[in-house]
Amino acid sequence: MQESNELLVTQRLFEQILKSESNLLAFETAHIGEALGQFRQLAMRNGQSVYLWDPESGIAALRESELRVPGSKRLGDAFRFILQSVQFAIYLFVDFEEQLRPPNTVLLRRFARIRTGNQRKIVFVSNTLRLPEDVEPLVERLNSGGEAAARPRLRDGRWVV
Repeated sequence: MQESNELLVTQRLFEQILKSESNLLAFETAHIGEALGQFRQLAMRNGQSVYLWDPESGIAALRESELRVPGSKRLGDAFRFILQSVQFAIYLFVDFEEQLRPPNTVLLRRFARIRTGNQRKIVFVSNTLRLPEDVEPLVERLNSGGEAAARPRLRDGRWVV
């Protein structure tokens, strides 16, 4: 496997996540491990609360990987924890596709409607992101340039960008 040396997670992308109106975001990359390493570096530099969820570990802090949230290995439990949390944080999710179905999608739709001063952000990181139809319109897609990708909209029975 060839390693990429390009900067995938820029300060501009990080700021785009922080300033986004949406609570649900998506970032597609072929180099997930490298992108997570760059997220970790930015979190350490900026002091932001950034967490990573994966099915083996559950939710863990990127800055201090030994800091884990107990009982968060199942996707639904992780979403419930985030819904109940009162502190601002960015939660990165990898390897979630198999578990992203009802009732977990119901929790995501509820999370997307939250509008408080200490918004939490869920960022799905994947090679090729395929979301359920009821969740897709709620997700803002990002690119490595730090700009929101044009979200497709349904117009006259067709999806347009």
